[in-house]
Amino acid sequence: MALIEKIHHVAYRCKNAKQTVEWYQKYLDMDFILAIAENEVPSTKEPDPYMHIFIDIGGGNILAFFELPTRAEMLSPADANTPAWTQHLALKVDSVDTMLKVKQKLEADGIEVIGPTDHTIFKSIYFFDPSGHRLELAANTSTPEMD
Repeated sequence: MALIEKIHHVAYRCKNAKQTVEWYQKYLDMDFILAIAENEVPSTKEPDPYMHIFIDIGGGNILAFFELPTRAEMLSPADANTPAWTQHLALKVDSVDTMLKVKQKLEADGIEVIGPTDHTIFKSIYFFDPSGHRLELAANTSTPEMD
């Protein structure tokens, strides 16, 4: 039996909590769960006001973001020594058709999308959210023999 049952949530920084919630709702049909505003970090007790938002991405998975209004502007999710394409969140969709519908919706609003890229066992598209986080939508294309 594995020690870890599942991922509780994945958290990133965002530039604007409201914009982030609306973007994930509009393009990826994700539901807003809740927001928590605090003036200090619970784990360290450091004074650092923040807004912590939680978004339901389906299947019992939660995506969370922190808006940090008193901190310097967010420049990039990755450090200067890490290529932007390496750090990303890959999300599985039910079909290539669904993936292509999302691609069309993103591109209709001027959001650049790379792909579909054929990875043999799945196809995927890549794009960035408003805070610069790279996202991948992946649709399995493997055959039973490949699995």
